[in-house]
Amino acid sequence: MDLKKLRYFIAVAEELHFNRAAQKLNITQPPLSQQIQGLEEDLGVKLFERTKRQVQLTSAGAIFLEESRNIVAQLERSIKITQLASQGKVGQLSIAFVDSAAGGMMVNVVKKFREHYPDVQLTLTEMTSAQQLKALHDGKIHVGFLRWADPSPSITSRLCTNESLVAVLPEMHPLAIHPTLSLSSVANEPFIMSPHHMGASFHDLIMEVCEQHGFQPNIVQEAVQMYTIVNLVAAGIGISIVPSSVCVFQRSGVVFRSFNEDTPPVPLYAAWKTANSETVPAHFLQVVEEMADSHTSKLVSTV
Repeated sequence: MDLKKLRYFIAVAEELHFNRAAQKLNITQPPLSQQIQGLEEDLGVKLFERTKRQVQLTSAGAIFLEESRNIVAQLERSIKITQLASQGKVGQLSIAFVDSAAGGMMVNVVKKFREHYPDVQLTLTEMTSAQQLKALHDGKIHVGFLRWADPSPSITSRLCTNESLVAVLPEMHPLAIHPTLSLSSVANEPFIMSPHHMGASFHDLIMEVCEQHGFQPNIVQEAVQMYTIVNLVAAGIGISIVPSSVCVFQRSGVVFRSFNEDTPPVPLYAAWKTANSETVPAHFLQVVEEMADSHTSKLVSTV
């Protein structure tokens, strides 16, 4: 079916006058009449009742008008969506993040991206860094916010920000009266930490910091999610050392304290599949670039 014939038919059906319809279409009347006649021949159906005084739709023509309008509207919508998709303004974007990133830079990136691309459907999934890297390699997510850079050349990582380490203590803990703490002051405390197999880089970082200050933490409880760790601290199970972004998980029963000593930075990376050339992820990564701290503006490509 010729789409042009449908448009011509709709114009005549709306005007019920061949001359006015021809003017609306910016053509002459004879070719318009020929197109309508050809359409009726194609369908084997009479669409109009014509007299010298008037043009009327047949009952079949009235039904065909409704269907034609739907066809043309759907086509125009399909063309528009296709054009927007090619520009990265519609589509889907799957993002994963470590829970400690939920209160930091990542939230601001997502917010700004949604302001610029409101019609992109976002899927946000909380995962550990190890889970994210597997999901990136498997093509199950587009972008991850994680705590270490993958050494594989198939994954590109961009350092977004560095966070400091802070202690989280029960609100009534004797150390809570101090505005800052020394690392040695927590040497004999029971620790709540993430398990090594779920976050080896961060786990190893905490162990290294403690060892540098003369002690090994007494781990009495393990928990995967930072919010769970904060809740366990509130329950009096122990203390913990967490990235500073976890401070947004403010709740009654806990306090956060920075350390007097310099501690190693806790990096947050954005990572994606190097070979991914899709437009929507590219727009998202552009927002990441724009919002990353100036001192981490250099792209880190793992090779």
